Amino acid sequence: MHQGGCQCGKVRYEVSGELVHHALCHCGDCRLSAGAPMVAWLAVQESQLTLLSGELSTYEGKNGAVRQFCPICGTGLFYRNAVVLPGIADIQSVTLDDTAQLAPAAHIQCAERLPWMGKLDEMPEFERFPEG
Repeated sequence: MHQGGCQCGKVRYEVSGELVHHALCHCGDCRLSAGAPMVAWLAVQESQLTLLSGELSTYEGKNGAVRQFCPICGTGLFYRNAVVLPGIADIQSVTLDDTAQLAPAAHIQCAERLPWMGKLDEMPEFERFPEG
């Protein structure tokens, strides 16, 4: 059993049972939706996901994509696509309360990955912000 929610706390959800997969998606659609170079998705069967509180806003994208997010703080939460992933609900896994406990196991949609993503280990790292 895992619970999660949006940044402002208005939307809360619960996931039960065996997880289908947990992956980092590099597709352009996810990048634009999240404003990030990739998005971590936890896939579950639709019946495993329960909305505990709050209401969702829905954006219907191209090719059957349906994205849901908190209408107050804008946190992206769920993705469904009955054409490509019938019966599956994808959850943005960083919205889980126990995010650090579930590491992604794969990269997906790598054909669309940004070329500089392969060089992340070459960049300097700072515990917070760089000085000066």
